[in-house]
Amino acid sequence: MLPYPNIDPVIIRKTIPYVGTLSIRWYSLAYIAGILLGWWIFAGEHKKRPIAGLTKKALDDMVMWAVGGIVLGGRLGYVLFYKPDYYLANPGQVLRLWEGGMSFHGGMIGFILAFYLFCRKYRVDFAGVIDVLACVAPIGLFFGRIANFINGELYGRVTAMPWGIVFPRGGDLPRHPSQLYEAGMEGVALFILMMFLLKCTQARRKPLLLGGMFLTFYACSRIAAECFREPDEFLGTLFGFITMGQLLSLPMLALGLYLIFRKCPSKPS
Repeated sequence: MLPYPNIDPVIIRKTIPYVGTLSIRWYSLAYIAGILLGWWIFAGEHKKRPIAGLTKKALDDMVMWAVGGIVLGGRLGYVLFYKPDYYLANPGQVLRLWEGGMSFHGGMIGFILAFYLFCRKYRVDFAGVIDVLACVAPIGLFFGRIANFINGELYGRVTAMPWGIVFPRGGDLPRHPSQLYEAGMEGVALFILMMFLLKCTQARRKPLLLGGMFLTFYACSRIAAECFREPDEFLGTLFGFITMGQLLSLPMLALGLYLIFRKCPSKPS
């Protein structure tokens, strides 16, 4: 059994007169780091192989669109997919983001919709933007799962494996550090795969192929990781055998496979 590191989820606590307590959390920094690092790599790739219509002003505005899509989509996805009855009875709680509650699948939908509107506004090639964004998205997933581990949330099922960890909120038994499994699969491994496809193959010639690859391999990783992750206490398993995360990943998998195998004309080299 490995010891839990007991890292304080709050990096800075500061009391401001007449305002209250200001708290900066690792979880917030994880979102910021993932978006900014992803944008930096995206900008470098755009400089090497420009995306049609993507001007400097549009590139500079991308961070704002990414933040809006992820936060709004992630929160609404959590409300609708995980606790609709609770938030219907307590609508004032929907905006209390600092209390937690974000859905990756909702964030992904919000992210895609945000960039669809972004591309329409700036007249940018949507497929070109999405394909490169798909290659940098695992960076945010990695930082997010590390933040989940620091928070001691979304922990795994009870295990007898020697790397099991007793999480503060998970009782007295060692559990799988499923957040680290997901950081490795959805973050590190998927980033390496996507960057290989981006830089070492002709995948960008087929519009949305890289996007399809991301959806497919993320869905497979998430479905596998959910086998080790403790189901949400308020949901448990659906139909007695599948978690909400696995269920929401199935449409991703279907869409990803469609984008990979559909027939469409290739872009010129």
